[in-house]
Amino acid sequence: MTNLTLDLQSTELTDDQFYQLCIHNRNLRFERNLRGDLIIMSPVGGETSNRNGRISQQLFNWADADGTGIPFDSSAGFKLPNGADRSPDAAWIPLERWNALNSTQKQKFLPLCPDFVIELRSPSDTLTATRQKMEEYRENGTRLGWLINRQGKQVEIYRLGKEVEVLNFPTTISGEDVLPGFCLNLELIW
Repeated sequence: MTNLTLDLQSTELTDDQFYQLCIHNRNLRFERNLRGDLIIMSPVGGETSNRNGRISQQLFNWADADGTGIPFDSSAGFKLPNGADRSPDAAWIPLERWNALNSTQKQKFLPLCPDFVIELRSPSDTLTATRQKMEEYRENGTRLGWLINRQGKQVEIYRLGKEVEVLNFPTTISGEDVLPGFCLNLELIW
């Protein structure tokens, strides 16, 4: 199954209406692009879900030990500066950005772009659309992003102000200066 995009330009949803739509339909995953189109994302299969869990597990374990930021799994929503609402498969922000949010902001979709994101391409995702999403994160302030393409056994690395770097079948990948000391073991993901 592929994702479904609905053109809602004639029926604009407010941020609160979009949030309520998501809350009342928890069995579905929604995103909105910068034009306000509603993207209904198909559920992933067991294999992709397991790999997403392994990615989140490694990020959360590192974040717990490191203590400098807050990790998120694929159920978190982010209101990007361009107006899009996105849910990366895994994300992280520094603690000071989290602490700058008020309690209401922490309860809803976070009004910021994560410093770090991971997208794991599932069989229902097109490479073109996933790359566009990664570019959108970068254009909105993501400092480091990884597109993990299991089908091609590649990782695309997105950094602010730099060309995309492609790694072929790496066994690990470093969090660089954004997540110092974090190293994702990809042997559990391939």
